Amino acid sequence: MDRVRRGEGVAVLIPCYNEAVTIAKVVDDFRRALPEAVVYVYDNNSTDGTAALAAAHGAQVRFEGRQGKGNVVRQMFREIEADYYLMVDGDDTYPAEAAGDLLAPLAADEADMTVGDRLSNGSYGEENDRAFHGFGNDLVRFLIKAIYGYAFEDVMTGYRAFNRVFVKTMPVLSEGFQIETEISIHAVDKRWRIADVPITYRDRPEGSFSKLSTFGDGARVLRAITSLFKDYRPFAFFGWLALLFLVLGLVAGVPVIAEYLATDYVSKVPSAVLAVALVLCGALSVTAGIILDTVAKSHRKQWEIDVYEAYRRDA
Repeated sequence: MDRVRRGEGVAVLIPCYNEAVTIAKVVDDFRRALPEAVVYVYDNNSTDGTAALAAAHGAQVRFEGRQGKGNVVRQMFREIEADYYLMVDGDDTYPAEAAGDLLAPLAADEADMTVGDRLSNGSYGEENDRAFHGFGNDLVRFLIKAIYGYAFEDVMTGYRAFNRVFVKTMPVLSEGFQIETEISIHAVDKRWRIADVPITYRDRPEGSFSKLSTFGDGARVLRAITSLFKDYRPFAFFGWLALLFLVLGLVAGVPVIAEYLATDYVSKVPSAVLAVALVLCGALSVTAGIILDTVAKSHRKQWEIDVYEAYRRDA
C-alpha cells in the first residue's frame, strides 16, 4: 500500500492541449506527490510550448495528432504499461496530494476505478463560476442513475484512477470531452467496483482557459449517453421507443376507432394509416430490441471471458 502511495507501478496520465500556463506546476506537483511514478504528458497539437515545458520538468512527452481528449485517452490506454493508472487534467485544478487517496482503494483491491469527487464537499460550486457546468453534471448524473441505477457523486471529473485490467479491457469510442461519461457508463454497465474519493477542486489560474464548450460538448455528452444506452441496453432503449410509437399510434387511432364504432364508417383515412404505421413501427422496435439484446448479451459474455484472460495474464 505504501509503495503504491509513493507511485511504485503507477503511470500518471496527463492529456494536454495548450496548457503552457499550468503544465510545469502540474508535472512538478505529481512528481513530488508520487516520486516513484512515471508522469506521461500526451500533447494534442498544442501551439504554446506545452510539450517542451513538460519535458523540461521531467515528464515523458508523447504526441497524439488526432484532436480530442477521447482520442488522447485511447492512445494512452493502448500504449502505457503499468499496474495502476492515474489520469488527471493538465489545468492545475486537481490536487496532486489526493493522488494517494485515489490509488489506495485500487492497491487494497477494494475498487477497480476511483473517481475524484469535486461536488460532495462543495468546492466545485465555490470555485467554478462557468454557467451551466454544474447543471450539466447534475443532468448526466441523473440520466445515469435513471438508466443504470448507479448514483455517481461526480460524473464529469477528469481526476480518476484505474487498475490495469480496467484500462486494458476498456474500449474507448469517444473522440472528445464525452470520454468521462463513456468511462463512467462502461464502469457501471460492466459492474466494475467504483469508489468515490472527495477532493478539493480549485479553478483554473489566471491566463488559463477551458477548452470545454458548455453547449457543444454538452450536446455531444447527451448523444454519447443515448448511443451507449442503445449499445449496452438495447432492449430497454427500443422498448421505450416502442412505447412512444404505441402511444402516438393510440393518439392517432382512437378517434378513428371511435368514429367507426359510432357510424360504421371511417372518414379519417390518413389518421387510420398513420395510426397503423406508428403501431407497426412500435412492433419493429420491439423486434429490433429483442434481436440486439441477444447480440449485446453475447458480446458481454465474450467481454467477461476477455477480462478473465486479462486477470490470468497479470496473475
